[in-house]
Amino acid sequence: MDLLKNSFKAALQRRQPQFGLWLGLADSYSAEICAGAGFDWLLIDGEHAPNDVRTILAQLQALAAYSVHPVVRPPVGDVHLIKQLLDIGAQSLLIPMVESGDDARLLVSATRYPPAGVRGVASALARASRWNRVPNYLAAADSEICLVLQIETRKGLAALDEIAAVEGVDGVFIGPADLSAALGHRGNPAHPDVQAAIENAIARICAAGKAPGILAADETLARRYLSLGCTFVAVGLDVSLLARATRDLARKFKTSPEMPAPDTAAGAPY
Repeated sequence: MDLLKNSFKAALQRRQPQFGLWLGLADSYSAEICAGAGFDWLLIDGEHAPNDVRTILAQLQALAAYSVHPVVRPPVGDVHLIKQLLDIGAQSLLIPMVESGDDARLLVSATRYPPAGVRGVASALARASRWNRVPNYLAAADSEICLVLQIETRKGLAALDEIAAVEGVDGVFIGPADLSAALGHRGNPAHPDVQAAIENAIARICAAGKAPGILAADETLARRYLSLGCTFVAVGLDVSLLARATRDLARKFKTSPEMPAPDTAAGAPY
């Protein structure tokens, strides 16, 4: 097994569609269940799920026995946190709330060793190098990092072309929930204005030669984004799948005023 090879990055470079699932349960046991489901990638969410470095580490360890590729989203694009995530073995990062070319350049630098960047060198302490048991780790690590930047604000949209042009950025991910709020349609990513902005962003990312990605739990929307050129699409969330399945099971046996009706609108919030 080649511990350095980043299969997710290689697939994005080939423009081979990659289907993923969001992990928000912050638990290694449930992550391992999802690992065997057949997805290409799983997103370990540290922005909106109750994850920290140790719980992310536990999930990376649980996923390591499977062919699925883990992508980690930290709560913020912090250089010091990125260093820790890379050292515990994350090779692919999705950084939220990127709004400028300067943001993008800083984040690229955070994922590269000197002289190309500012990542601290401590491979003897790092799971990523298997504690210096991976041959040539320091020489080859930079080229196998996959950096995806998330666009989800008006400012980010305005700077999208500059962000996508930064060398070292492998993909740009559109966040429909925050973007819909930023555009004045909170909770309604299916609004025509939001959809127009998303489709325009996908076209601009493709034109820059980078891989576009998005989260779309609605199948019709997900297939629409794929047809427009999205290369990696998260098609569901573990928390939503569990919430829906348990609600539906309970509804088979009882109904009560407290039980919410299912939200089946296309493009509904995650």
